[in-house]
Amino acid sequence: MVGGGPGSFIGPVHRMAAELDGRIRLVAGAFSRDAGKSAEAARAWGVAEARTYGDYRAMIAAEAARADGAELVAVVTPNHLHYEVSAAALNAGLHVMSDKPATLDLAQAKALAEIVAASGKLYGLTHTYTGYPMVRQAREIVRRGDLGAVRKIVVEYSQGWLSRPLERGGDKQAGWRADPAQSGVGGCIGDIGVHAFNLAEFIAGVRVERLCADVSTVVEGRALDDDCNVLLRFAGGARGVLVASQISAGARNGLKISVYGELGGLSWSHEWHTELTIDWLDGPSQTLHAASPYLADIARAGSRIPTGHPEGFIEAFANLYRDMADAIAEGRSEAGLVPDIGEGVRGMAFVETAVAASRSGDGWVELQGA
Repeated sequence: MVGGGPGSFIGPVHRMAAELDGRIRLVAGAFSRDAGKSAEAARAWGVAEARTYGDYRAMIAAEAARADGAELVAVVTPNHLHYEVSAAALNAGLHVMSDKPATLDLAQAKALAEIVAASGKLYGLTHTYTGYPMVRQAREIVRRGDLGAVRKIVVEYSQGWLSRPLERGGDKQAGWRADPAQSGVGGCIGDIGVHAFNLAEFIAGVRVERLCADVSTVVEGRALDDDCNVLLRFAGGARGVLVASQISAGARNGLKISVYGELGGLSWSHEWHTELTIDWLDGPSQTLHAASPYLADIARAGSRIPTGHPEGFIEAFANLYRDMADAIAEGRSEAGLVPDIGEGVRGMAFVETAVAASRSGDGWVELQGA
């Protein structure tokens, strides 16, 4: 693991998820640039002192040279380090699982795509919500054509935690997200807007072709956006709306999506993630429940306990890691439903296109660079 030291939110999540099914074990890490903090994380997580490093380059070199060295590197740093750490690991012959977004900008994402292709190694991107069983069930329902042709997609990801300028008060998580040097050109849109964008394309099975964006900064003095409203047009004619906000005071982690076809629509909410609702045009509404025998194989495989017993965020993350472990063990060139570098390129294209279009006031524009 690179990153994830004391004070990190996502590092411990990656560790718990990766180790949940006993397929992956954390054996080495460069958890912080501060050697003391890196050692502190290593002690807490049972990583040997000899395999604890103060620099990711030293870690990659040492682990690649060991007969029992690490095979997979989890990249859990701020955005500005994603490219260089991922590239170094891939070039050393190691697989990569990276937190999103893939890179700091679109140019880096395209360069990384070339490195992934040349390396022959697996690259996964933790768009976590694609790991939820009922999200995978929703994707399967749309793919089967149960709803008919997709006509409209509405996705919202609302949070309120940045309603105040926490970055100016020393909050570590807010600090790097509000810093263009570490986060890139997108604030809210790069942090959670890419999740909403990815989820819409994942479930609906159609790609965004054009967009009209209003990407704004509400909290005075903030360097990056904290509220986004984007109209979408998809291949095949479907229309869509994407809302991403981190200044919606009172909202916690309000991710939800609805996909409407000719025959009905489906809805999923992160707050009620074990349920999927289908509302038919000419029939009664249905509520499907996680781990039920009537679900598609791909959805049932994502649950570890019987229906009615809630699983959540860690387990969704763990499904991505389990898929990656299966692919590594089987020597496959792809990792199933794990988002790959192609999704990383699309995510960065979405961020840069939306931000640029909003700043210029150009209205409807083509999704560039994906």
